[in-house]
Amino acid sequence: MTFAHPAVLLLLALPVLLLVWEWRRRGTVLTMPFDRAGARRGRWLEGTVKLMNLAAPLLLVVAIVLLAGPQRPLSQGNHRVLSNIEFVLDVSGSMTATFGDGRRSDKAVEALQEFVGHREGDAFGVTLFGTEVLHWVPLTQDLSALKHSAPFMKPEAMPPYMGGTRIGLALRSVYRILADRPEGDRMIILISDGMSADLRGQGDKIAADLRGADIVLYYIHVASGQPQQEVYDIAARTGGEAFIAGDPGALQSVFERIDSMRPAKFEPEAPIPADNFRPFALAGLSLLGLQLLSLFGIRFTPW
Repeated sequence: MTFAHPAVLLLLALPVLLLVWEWRRRGTVLTMPFDRAGARRGRWLEGTVKLMNLAAPLLLVVAIVLLAGPQRPLSQGNHRVLSNIEFVLDVSGSMTATFGDGRRSDKAVEALQEFVGHREGDAFGVTLFGTEVLHWVPLTQDLSALKHSAPFMKPEAMPPYMGGTRIGLALRSVYRILADRPEGDRMIILISDGMSADLRGQGDKIAADLRGADIVLYYIHVASGQPQQEVYDIAARTGGEAFIAGDPGALQSVFERIDSMRPAKFEPEAPIPADNFRPFALAGLSLLGLQLLSLFGIRFTPW
């Protein structure tokens, strides 16, 4: 048990002194004619009267404890552990290629929006990359931010210098963002259809940095054929995986699989202090009732 104002408990010294004094005091002695008669002293009656007289100091004890604010820990159950998920989307010219009944870039955005809808409570961000990197949506739990920015995540909306594919640059840039997050899991979902020359000779360093910051990489290759080996290696070394999605149906399945591989986590919340007046209030009422009953005759009298 804890107290909101523990310094108030120092006042308990006063009722303790009153309790000692009340138990030890003899009161005023009045000699009566029958005192020499040799009758028994009635020690049980004397003890009962003394106990009744202790009710007032004990009521003061209860009052001081209530003023100190007794508290008990109250468990709040479990809360969801935040996952920081950064989507890294390729917006190079090749992402305008046909993909099912649409384009690769459009189907990727649709799939990630549906994925986000099943992960309410997590923080999401979007980074667009080509030859350069553009952090389009900062990590946020406001899902409307991603929804409203989705129409602008298209290759044709990008400046001309974004036409290439530099996966290594994008991963290094996103690493700095996620590594600075103060809490929660960290995950990158990289969507691309191309090969990246800047990964050659840099894969080990990038994988070590991501793993050192507990960042897991999942790579989705939205094209036919195999992605380059460096991407496979980086994903595997961080605890993630690389997937090939040759059509929109496969892309959706990949997102569902990632969702099942990284389910929401829950952990018990730290207990918070809650007022605990009830037992002391009941004790005070009981003492008050006992003292009122004692006033009907259980007291010392001089006759």
